[in-house]
Amino acid sequence: MTRTATIAGPAFPTRRSFLAENPSVLWFLLALALFTALVTFLAEATGIGVVSTSFVKTLGKTLCLCLVAIAMDAVWGHCGILSLGHMAFFGLGGYAIGMWLMYARTEIIVAESLAAAPIPPTEQEIVDAIATQIFGVVGTSEFPWAWAFADSLFLQLLLVVLVPGLLALVFGWLAFRSRVTGVYLSILTQAMTLALSLYLFQNDSGLRGNNGLSGLQNIPGYEDVPQSVVSIAFFWVAALALGLGYVLLAWTVSGKMGSVIRGIRDDEARVRFLGYHVESYKLFVFTLTAVIAGIAGALYYPQAGIINPAEMAPIASIYLAVWVAIGGRGRLYGAVIGAALVSLLSSWFTGGGAPDIALGGYVIRWTDWWLVLLGVSFVGVTLFFPKGIGGLFDLVAQRRAPDRQGDYGPEAGAWRKEEGEQ
Repeated sequence: MTRTATIAGPAFPTRRSFLAENPSVLWFLLALALFTALVTFLAEATGIGVVSTSFVKTLGKTLCLCLVAIAMDAVWGHCGILSLGHMAFFGLGGYAIGMWLMYARTEIIVAESLAAAPIPPTEQEIVDAIATQIFGVVGTSEFPWAWAFADSLFLQLLLVVLVPGLLALVFGWLAFRSRVTGVYLSILTQAMTLALSLYLFQNDSGLRGNNGLSGLQNIPGYEDVPQSVVSIAFFWVAALALGLGYVLLAWTVSGKMGSVIRGIRDDEARVRFLGYHVESYKLFVFTLTAVIAGIAGALYYPQAGIINPAEMAPIASIYLAVWVAIGGRGRLYGAVIGAALVSLLSSWFTGGGAPDIALGGYVIRWTDWWLVLLGVSFVGVTLFFPKGIGGLFDLVAQRRAPDRQGDYGPEAGAWRKEEGEQ
């Protein structure tokens, strides 16, 4: 006897709250809050000093990478768009805030150096001196057009959102309206990333070419504040951004909209046949995740201290896809697990934390072999654990009795066909 006879009830399932339909959101926020409180208690500036300032910075950067990873999971794991360009949006956000940081810090240095001059400098002389300080390394002393708003924190913060968002909107509109899908779309996003990074490598790009922007860890106006305090402040902001981003993306990929998005991933032609405007949904998800990636980059690079075009190379976006695959795509918490695990292991292996292994006449140095280990892990997970690390949570959840109601359907609270046939 099948379960079909036992689930008779109202024709339409009772609508439950967002958190009731997505209990993982509440668990994730709770875990993030406990982790933030623990690091705060152990940090040098606010606690007992067990965790060093450099490691707090590493953790803060890791939270930013988790933020861009959940954006990648939303666009790839839920919508089926394998974008190899989201680290370009991440870098654009970093450049936007980095321009203000570098301008404001140089302005303070120039003003202090000219304060002792017998004749007070004019405003134009100060601007020229700032331009010489910033662009002297690439042989020019004039601000390019891209720096038109570099003296305004508010406008540069707007650019953190607008530049990645507009680029994703235009690129996505051109690609999706042409119905470019699958591997061809991935190649296009990779080509966009490559073209952007190659352009920024040029000295006349207006962003100092290969030199990039440096000294970003020095926050203008807070030079006297210890880095231990600055690092924990950035850690808090990164944790807040990750929490808000998780809730936003979880809401986006849940409910009716989430069903349509996952339907596009599984069978785009069928969703289009049902009357949904597939291109609009894909463009919305692509643009939203690009904006979130830009915000993550704006929080990451002030902690890293430097940004250059190599950060936007296609390999960076491939790493991002690997993190999500290892963590388990289609699960936002899986993307967080994958990004945190791989980035922290990368810091450990490449930072000299892992001991070398002597094999007779050959010594395995993990600084050289880390990428090989990462590649093997990616292949292994893809072949033997397609659900990634996050799939382990599914095994635990499947042992519990399903909390279903109403009729069969794709909604989170509805019965699945395979459950009714048990």
